[in-house]
Formats: sequence, structure tokens, C-alpha cells
Amino acid sequence: MADWGFWAAALLMAATVMTVLVGALRRGTAEAGAASVDLAVYKDQLADVERDLARGTLAAEDAARLRAEIGRRVLDLDKTAAPVGVRGQVRVLPVALGLGLVVLGGAAGTYWRLGAPGYPDLPIERRIALSDEVMANRPAQATAVAKIPEVAEPAGLDPAYKELIDKLRAAVAANPDDPRGLELLARNEAGLGQFAAAEAAQRKLIAVRGDAATGADHAALAEIMVAAAGGYVSPEAEAELTMALTLDPTDPLARYYAGLMFIQSGRYDRGFALWRDLLETGPQDAPWMEMLRAEIGDVAWRAGVDYAVPEARGPSTGDIAAAADMTAEDRQAMIEGMVAQLSDRLATDGGDVEDWDRLIRSLAVLERLDQAQSIYDEAKVKFEGRPAELSFLRQAAVESGLNP
Repeated sequence: MADWGFWAAALLMAATVMTVLVGALRRGTAEAGAASVDLAVYKDQLADVERDLARGTLAAEDAARLRAEIGRRVLDLDKTAAPVGVRGQVRVLPVALGLGLVVLGGAAGTYWRLGAPGYPDLPIERRIALSDEVMANRPAQATAVAKIPEVAEPAGLDPAYKELIDKLRAAVAANPDDPRGLELLARNEAGLGQFAAAEAAQRKLIAVRGDAATGADHAALAEIMVAAAGGYVSPEAEAELTMALTLDPTDPLARYYAGLMFIQSGRYDRGFALWRDLLETGPQDAPWMEMLRAEIGDVAWRAGVDYAVPEARGPSTGDIAAAADMTAEDRQAMIEGMVAQLSDRLATDGGDVEDWDRLIRSLAVLERLDQAQSIYDEAKVKFEGRPAELSFLRQAAVESGLNP
């Protein structure tokens, strides 16, 4: 048995406990026997006093004094004598065995439920070393992806949206060095679950941008790879996260997935450090913020840190969605200012497709669908002849319940 030392020590401690119990009971029995002898002596002394008083050899006042003294000693003996001495002799060995079985049985049951029988002790240094070994030898991206069932394009995909995606693919194929087209293609392919195509487009985007590629570009590639692997952060995805954090140490997406990578490998201490900083300083409306807030308490516990999750600051994605249940006045009070400023800026200075997307979705949350439809129709005219942007806007319209 590999852990024989543990069981030998456990048996030794059990034997010690049994010895202590038997010794204590024996001492109690011996003390009870001595108390019985003393009581018999005091009874004889009282009888002698009565005999001497009857013969006239002892004065009445002296007899009263002796009775009081002997009575006091009997009372003192009664206070210190063990109850077992009054009831009689005790069977020491059966009682000791019974108590020992109860104690040992309870300890064994508790250990079996809360402990890890057959599992050796792991000091923190050994645990860290094992976690680092797991991280160094974890499966490659291709191995993880091969275990994930292939995802087909969603059934019942809107024909018009499908047509826009096909146009976007054709436009990128005709102009493969267009960064904007590649960025939108990667995003839309990922949204359709076509992660291989999305990864290819994102890698091409990074290559086209060259030295101008940002940390966000590499973080987006890592996110696609993680999604393709079913949520697993592979060594290849780690390389992209490292590049992203080298270019921009504050990139929130890269920090989130870096923390997830350490947690998956058992390095809860490093994962917690990344997630804690991200939770307290990162964008509160990030799509993964609610999950992070729900999981970080367990991660902190596993890291050995007593951490109280702070209250959320500002509206989260769930808060925005919950705004649909508010009154019109409450909803407008919460985000009307943001919508008005964005609408004014688009009307005067224009903006990119993300700004139009944000305005359409915000109006839909406020249930101002007529105005959202009008903005969407205006955006279609503005981006006419640009299939990449049109496909992006159409997705926003479909998800917002508009007529695309």
C-alpha cells in the first residue's frame, strides 16, 4: 500500500486513544474503591462514638463535636467520590472498547466523507508543480477540436441573410486584403458556428495588418479558437493571448481567457489574480462579466483567498435586457441620453457600422421599433454596395425583431 505510513500512524493514534480511555476508567474505578473504604471507616468511627457515649467514657459535648467532624468528612468524601463508586463496580474493558469503537468509527466515517482515502498529501508546492505540468502537457488545439462535433450552419437561416453572407464571402475572396471585410467575415462566420472559416479570416486579417495588428486582433483570434475547442484554452490559443497581452496588457478579453486558462490547469491563484483585477476594473457590460461574477467566488475559495464579490457597477447586459420590463419613463431615464447623443452624432458627423448597430439595438431595447426600423433603413442606404457592412447590420435587425 502506497500510503501505509498514514494508516500506521492512524492505528498508532487509535491505540493511544484506547490506552488513555482504559487508564482513565481504571483510575476512576480505583478512586471509587478507595472512597468506599474511607466511608466504611467513618461509619465505624461513628459507632465507636455512640458506644463510648453509652458507657459514659465520653462527654455529650465531645460526642457532638466528633459526630460533626465525622459528618463533615463524609460530606467531603461524597463530593469528591465518582458516581460510579456509589453504584458499584464498573466493567472497565467493555466500556473502554465501546467508547473506543464509537470514537474510531466516527473519525473513520468523517474522514471517508470529507477526506481522500488513498490519496497522498499534497503540499502547495507539489500542487503548483502538478498544475504547471498539466499546463505544459495539455492537448493541442487540433486534438481538442477533433473531439467537438462539426457544426453545420443553423437550420432555417433567413434566405436574405444567407445571401448577404455569401456576398460577404465573395467580396472577401475578390479582395482578400481588405481588413474591414476580413474583420466582418470572421465575426459573422463565428456567429454561424463556422469556426474554421472564422479562424482563417481572423488570421488573414492579422497578416494583412502586419505590425499594425492590435492586441484586440490577437485576442479575437484566441476567442475563436477557444469557441472551436468547446471552451478549452489550448497552447495555440495561449500563444495568441500572450501576443495580445504583449501588445496591450490591459486588453480585457485576453485577460479573461488567460484567467480561464490558468483555472482549467488548476492554477487558481493566478486565475483569480487576473479575474479579480478584471472584475474590479474591466468593462461592466462585457458579455462574460456576469459569468465571471458568478464563478469568481469559487475560484477565490480554491485559491485560498477570502474574497467578497463587489457589487456590480453600472448596467450589465442582463440589466439592459431587464429594462424591457420597466416603464417607458424608467427605460428612457436609464439610456435615453446615450441614444440621443449617438443619434445626433450619426446625423451630423456620421459613424462606422458599429455605431449604427449600437443605435439600432438600443432603440429595440427601448421598444421603439419604428424608429429602429427607420434607422436601419437609413443605414442600408448609407452602406449600399458594401456587403460586409450590410450583413453586419442585417444581423442586428434580425436579432432586434425588425424587418430586414
